Amino acid sequence: MKMKALEKIRQAVREQRYRISDHADDEMSEDNLEAADIERVLLSGEIARKFTRDPRGTRYEVIGKSTDGRWTGVVCRFLPSGILLIITAYEI
Repeated sequence: MKMKALEKIRQAVREQRYRISDHADDEMSEDNLEAADIERVLLSGEIARKFTRDPRGTRYEVIGKSTDGRWTGVVCRFLPSGILLIITAYEI
């Protein structure tokens, strides 16, 4: 059975198989977001948009609430290795 994208994302987070890019780290600092906020959004949010035209792989924008309740967006994609790459994150 093929796992849905959101289920795959959540499994990667639960198994700590993700990496936060330098760009995402910078954006997170600007909005006072931490890894716990990113995990919360990915584990409880919903996919708002799917970008399929990226030659590096499909990107997903997941929208949800951070640990302090702020609406937050996280854009991520899977690397060929199966690691989930957090491309950017921002307060909405």
